[in-house]
Amino acid sequence: MFYKIYFFISLVLWLIALPFLYILQFYKKYHKSIPARFWLRNNKLKLKDGGIWFHACSLGEVNNLKPFILKISENKNIDILLTTITETGFNSANNLKIQRNFLPFEPLLYFLKINSSKLIVFEAELWFMLFANQKQKGSKTILLSGRITSRSFPKYLKFKFLYSQIFKNIDLILAQSIEDKNRFLELGAKNIEIIGNVKLLKSKSNNTLDIKKDKIIIVGASTHKGDEQIILNAFKNLGWGKLLIVPRHKERFDEVWQLIETYKKWGFITNRYSINNNFEGDIILIDKFGLLIDIYSKSDVVILGGAFVDGIGGHNPVEPASFNNKIISGNYMFNQKELLKYIKNIKFINKNELENILKNIDLVEKAEITENIDLELILKKLE
Repeated sequence: MFYKIYFFISLVLWLIALPFLYILQFYKKYHKSIPARFWLRNNKLKLKDGGIWFHACSLGEVNNLKPFILKISENKNIDILLTTITETGFNSANNLKIQRNFLPFEPLLYFLKINSSKLIVFEAELWFMLFANQKQKGSKTILLSGRITSRSFPKYLKFKFLYSQIFKNIDLILAQSIEDKNRFLELGAKNIEIIGNVKLLKSKSNNTLDIKKDKIIIVGASTHKGDEQIILNAFKNLGWGKLLIVPRHKERFDEVWQLIETYKKWGFITNRYSINNNFEGDIILIDKFGLLIDIYSKSDVVILGGAFVDGIGGHNPVEPASFNNKIISGNYMFNQKELLKYIKNIKFINKNELENILKNIDLVEKAEITENIDLELILKKLE
């Protein structure tokens, strides 16, 4: 009965939202994702019987799933499908030799005929019909690296009945911590194991990028509006180094490039990677997804975006720490609290301190990950 009621309500919401979604699709950020998710344009999800369906929300989550996908895909007989919500997530998987597409909005999932052996969903993508449909078709359903933050938990409790219905269709939850396990239990979940945060898996690079090491390489990573100005102003007075800026969202590429171009008046040679396909120059805009891990493997200093002002909560510090970069961050890293417990030597600063820190970069120690997660052990639990 609950399934029918939920399907009907979500179908009505879909119909009501269609006019607004039609307008939103013309925004660059949603140009691919909205048509694919809400009216299945170029979105034919296919999976051979017995294949494995992975789902993650966005860029960071897809990157965290890559070690699992790559390991499982070594078995050529296993068909793999990856779905995402955002275009950044979709684009970050373009170097994986698997099927990838956008996750259709819930009522549309009813019409898909995908018979997977396993559905593996990452972190907190708790879509009722995604789990219910695959459970009804005999799939083993798993929530990998499940988490519920202390900030969001009160909101979950308000909809406890809904989440209890979702958890009825999840066979196994591999939770990040004891706190997450207890929150899941309070919401009605069963069969929960603690595996730690899979984001602590060290990143690996194929080291194919031709970045000359004749200068200190500084990376402004996953930057948001305002971050680039702070980083460029600090870099302007250094007199050394090469700066690579990697915006978090592609719809800001042009905006960031226009800002970088203004620094020519101080004698800097600027470069846009998508145009010249190289890393020559003093300030380079990296306007292509999928390069950041390889860039970390060649860089020396990483300035993490999204933490110089309150609101975003910072980004994954494990990836640059995997290559022992010197890591500088703003103080607003509240979304990364769990990960920060296991990384030492990150330099936390106010935005007006960046120039001075860079001028004294020799005094900053390299970051290190103090605890590793066993990939093989988690893979056994996913079997």
